[in-house]
Amino acid sequence: MSTENDGAGPDTDAAQDWKQWHEERTATESAPYGSLALKGTHWLADHPDGHLPGIPGRWTATPDAVVLTAEPADGLTVDGLPLTGEVRLGPDTLLVEEARVVLGARRLVVIRREGLWAVRDFDPDSAARRAFKGIEATAYDERWAVPGRFTPYDEKRTVTVGNADGKERGLGLGGELSFRLGGVEHTLQAAVEADGSLWAVFADGTSGVSSHRFRFLRPAAPDAEGRTTVDFNRALLPPCAFADHFLCPFPPPGNTLATEIAAGERNLLDR
Repeated sequence: MSTENDGAGPDTDAAQDWKQWHEERTATESAPYGSLALKGTHWLADHPDGHLPGIPGRWTATPDAVVLTAEPADGLTVDGLPLTGEVRLGPDTLLVEEARVVLGARRLVVIRREGLWAVRDFDPDSAARRAFKGIEATAYDERWAVPGRFTPYDEKRTVTVGNADGKERGLGLGGELSFRLGGVEHTLQAAVEADGSLWAVFADGTSGVSSHRFRFLRPAAPDAEGRTTVDFNRALLPPCAFADHFLCPFPPPGNTLATEIAAGERNLLDR
């Protein structure tokens, strides 16, 4: 279920596109292996004996792989076959539902971050997924979609920011995205994704009040002159708004806007 708040946007093709986007976002996040299904991220460095909470088998980190050792009674399958003995695992790169290691309906996803290995436990029967009521999002308003210009840095920069799990990590940034809202010039530091699109972590005057404490923005890839559209109607809740076990970065310095961005996804519905 999803809910839209009252908005000033006209009933245009853009508004219909936004409505479809919002419905697809809700369906994706609430899917059996969407963000709501994540019920644990277990760092192997925190479990030197190789035993993870609530997960059978023995998981051992090596410099270039995770070694999983299991017995038939553990009920683990790898690549569709019951695991007896050991197997070396690299990071999962496909969709969660296509993870190599399966335990019943659960998917055990191997990840690597800054040289450290972890296992994520996705369970369609997670408490968060069962409790989900929908995403609170403000209906489309054309005033929140404005022209922007991206200026890349001469060299990619990395800044250290806090993360939702309480640890600090590096955040790669590729340039600055400038735009005007209500006659006021703003800039956001943004990363450049593999497909050329942009990704910015931002906070604003609504953060922690009527919106989540920070959100994501994903503008399309800029053209040859750096032009793109900054559309806050499609501001996203970060994955850690859906489950506590994601490593969402907080906004880097300069990415907290003084204005109130009363647009896009705001919070999870609680009723």
